[in-house]
Amino acid sequence: MTSASIARPGGPGMRVRLSRAVPFILLAPGILYLLIFYVIPSAQMFVYSISVGSIEDGFTITGGADAYVEAVTRFGRQFGNSIIFGGLATLLTFLLGFPVAYTIAFRGGRYKNLLLFLVIAPFFTSFLIRTISWKVLLGDEGPLLAPLKHTLGLLPGDFSITGTFWSQLAGLTYNFLPFMILPLYVALEKIDPRLIEAAEDLYASRWGAFRRVTFPLALPGVFAGSILTFIPSMGDFINADLLGNPQTKMIGNVIYNRMVLQNDYPVAAALAFILMAGILVAVAVYARVLGTEQLTG
Repeated sequence: MTSASIARPGGPGMRVRLSRAVPFILLAPGILYLLIFYVIPSAQMFVYSISVGSIEDGFTITGGADAYVEAVTRFGRQFGNSIIFGGLATLLTFLLGFPVAYTIAFRGGRYKNLLLFLVIAPFFTSFLIRTISWKVLLGDEGPLLAPLKHTLGLLPGDFSITGTFWSQLAGLTYNFLPFMILPLYVALEKIDPRLIEAAEDLYASRWGAFRRVTFPLALPGVFAGSILTFIPSMGDFINADLLGNPQTKMIGNVIYNRMVLQNDYPVAAALAFILMAGILVAVAVYARVLGTEQLTG
């Protein structure tokens, strides 16, 4: 009997166990990060939502739902604004982003990397600075309106965009547009052009090939882009503060005000949990309607 034929104790079995453990080892840092910076803070916030008190005086757990009742009964308008602005911003980013992503994926050629850089270039500037710049652009005497008012005379002197529904929607759309374009581009880039050529060879029109081949294959990108746009735009408060007015305030503004300015942690925490639950339900329904099987394919 040779030494090669002697099974080393735990040799193959140990390697199999190690190979099975590798994915969990690789996941460990991410799971630890989520546990420390998401699960534990979320649990703490839930405790706040069923308590009374403040940071200075301490909290007393009551187990009551008073904060949730107040959150639901007093801030219906702000919840409605968040849904409206989040939904419209997602729709507009899709309508603007899909042609851009399609052009980069199928017509970009050697300029593809340059075009992608232009898409992500705003990320090199902070979210706040971008919103302030958008406020300057839309200002009454800004580079957009001033020539139309004073040079061309196309608008009256008292015409204003900032502080309106439309300026806030424009700011949200601008800030979150890259979050829609990039997932759409990734999905479109993976489509084999021969599938589209085959559809056209089978006498499908360009629109028919797009509707039956291109768009269905791009649905994973549509889903991912919608989620990446809808969730942060629902919770945004900077655009509402800088570009909106008191009637267009969103639930993020209320949470910020209650937690930071009024030190009302119970109501702020309750609002945050209601918002999170609503988003989870909306995402689940959207995933059910759209279908996400290809995301794992």
